[in-house]
Amino acid sequence: MKHIDFRDQISKNKRNSFFLMVFVGIVIIVLGYVISFAFDPSYFFFIMILAIIISISYTWINFYNSDKIAVKAVHAKKADKTKYKDFYRLVGSLVVSSNLPMPKLFVMESNSINAFASGRDPKNAVICVTTGALEKLNRRELEGVLAHEMGHIANYDIRFITLVSVMVGMIAIISQIFLRSLWFKGGGENKNSGIFMVIGIVLAILAPIVVSLVQLSISRKREFTADATAVKFTRNPNGLIGALEKIKKENTPEKKVSKALAPLFFSNPFKGSLTATHPPLEKRIEVLKAL
Repeated sequence: MKHIDFRDQISKNKRNSFFLMVFVGIVIIVLGYVISFAFDPSYFFFIMILAIIISISYTWINFYNSDKIAVKAVHAKKADKTKYKDFYRLVGSLVVSSNLPMPKLFVMESNSINAFASGRDPKNAVICVTTGALEKLNRRELEGVLAHEMGHIANYDIRFITLVSVMVGMIAIISQIFLRSLWFKGGGENKNSGIFMVIGIVLAILAPIVVSLVQLSISRKREFTADATAVKFTRNPNGLIGALEKIKKENTPEKKVSKALAPLFFSNPFKGSLTATHPPLEKRIEVLKAL
């Protein structure tokens, strides 16, 4: 694999994530267009307003409290400064190289090697590592993992993924309201409303599935971006490569983690391919070796 500049990698992955998000937006517009022809246009606007209110309200509550929700969900405890001196020192040096505020540090009891970052912005960010990561990784490898999590914070990934979640949530709600309303409401006045009704039903069934897969694809792209950003902060991909190789050999599934939190973690706590929230470890290692 030819050499890749980490700046090009960051730009490419951000660009791909943007285009995928645009695709989700187009799906919303197409779905709305079809429904407006199947029913009265004013009926679609009612669905849209309702979907926006429900989706934004639910997601905003979770987004605003994302740091607290994440650490509580995995029963993490605030890292003791005396016990975890190296943890604080490594993050402190990354704060200088990244020009970011110091995040709150937490430790999660787990034998697996993993970590995650959360928080609505850099000023309200947290980084949590497993006890397995602290015990099994050497200093350079741990620095690479922490730099990856700082990369998520620097790239505002929580905010970006939240925006995508709102859009995906809107499609799911619009589809559900439309399908349920078929039991109570007839077609519109348009002579082709029957055709649009059939198209609308197909889209309402397929759209949530397709955009969910797109959401997972965006999540995987952001992992590549965070890896490249980690190299930018440390100027050395070897630590991150070493950590990924150890995780690959260990391959211990994390039983304590909810699937809803899986996208936050450094490596995928669950097995999967099409529905995986992270790229394959082999692919991440291959790309890092080319940086």
